[in-house]
Amino acid sequence: MKKLALHWQILLGMALGVVFALILTNFSWGDDFIGDWIKPFGTIFINALKLIAVPLILASLIKGVSDLKDISSLSQMGLRTILTYVCTTVIAVTIGLLVVNAVQPGATIGEDTRDELVEAYGGEAEARQLEAQKQKDAGPLQALVDLVPENIIGASSSNRNMLQVIFFAIFFGIGLILIPEKTAKPVKDFFDGFNEVILKMIDLIMLAAPYGVFALLAALVVEAPSADLFAALGMYALCVVGGLILMIGVYVLLVWIFTKRSPSFFLNGISPAQLLAFSTSSSAATLPVTMERVEEHLGVKKEVTSFVLPIGATINMDGTSLYQAVAAVFIAQAFGMDLTIGTQLGIIVTATLASIGSAAVPGAGMVMLVIVLAQAGIPEAGLALIFAVDRPLDMCRTVVNVTGDASVSMMVAKSQGKLGDPAVKDWDDNYKK
Repeated sequence: MKKLALHWQILLGMALGVVFALILTNFSWGDDFIGDWIKPFGTIFINALKLIAVPLILASLIKGVSDLKDISSLSQMGLRTILTYVCTTVIAVTIGLLVVNAVQPGATIGEDTRDELVEAYGGEAEARQLEAQKQKDAGPLQALVDLVPENIIGASSSNRNMLQVIFFAIFFGIGLILIPEKTAKPVKDFFDGFNEVILKMIDLIMLAAPYGVFALLAALVVEAPSADLFAALGMYALCVVGGLILMIGVYVLLVWIFTKRSPSFFLNGISPAQLLAFSTSSSAATLPVTMERVEEHLGVKKEVTSFVLPIGATINMDGTSLYQAVAAVFIAQAFGMDLTIGTQLGIIVTATLASIGSAAVPGAGMVMLVIVLAQAGIPEAGLALIFAVDRPLDMCRTVVNVTGDASVSMMVAKSQGKLGDPAVKDWDDNYKK
């Protein structure tokens, strides 16, 4: 098992969980056994994902903002970069919502299965809906008021307050920029180390992913034993992949419009980084190759790549945010929830902000999805529906994240007059034979 790649381990866990549950359902005691002795491990796994959400946001976002060095970097190139990243993220989430609403993969789930799901998790869904209604009945500026916490410790105690945590992390990062570098260095070093610890904790949690998926899928089969559920899961995966392909098309179009570089030029230049992103599922691990390809093969000057691409690896997660939008609506459809336009606009805002704090490592997108579901009032237990195919989709959406970083760097470089001709370097250029 250890010799298999993680995505194959998860797929194997999914298959074994389904087979195991189908076998045990033939016995009178099978359902109770899975509910009492198997399902709790799936719940523990989901709780572990929730556990890491707040520290993940704090560590990665404070580190990303403080790396901007000074406030002047937020003007001109810095502000332009961040705004472009935010705009592409909004486009990505919007594409995801359009695709999932057009295809409606969750609607293929039959009434019996849907009723069983609602019955199993109806209490939680109803509670979320009541809270959402309270927010809807509040004043027009209540969302702005709720964005600023009165107590960060209290805000950090619940994943539902994640927007407040994001606000604090950005505010804290700006504060680090404004104080003397000598004073800020110990704090930045702490958050650099803190960020590494959190990423390692995610690695440890992901080691349990195959077993967590086994438990979640086994419980899902027992609680909703219907073939149309798995057909819907396939449709969901196609929606995500289709949306990601459309988003890459948007990048190619933007590069062509703003830089006048052909699609073949852009794709040929960035393709090695895309392949590495697909194999590692990590924007951070791909960053050195991305910087080399963008600088040498796409003609972006080093002063732009050294600023735009590291920031992008932290705050630009277009593929992740698109996936979150599709997943949130799919889960809502599976639970028979009819999301209003206002709620889906809320998903756009939440997914955009959550993607800023999403770490550039495998599995982080699932953690951020918990935030989106909570904000939209969608039952978090619906994670069980999609986790089985999350790892392969993670590989696909990381390709989009890296492609987005490259396209934004080209557009920013063009606006700053720092986009030139490619200057490819061979590995032995400085080697004296």
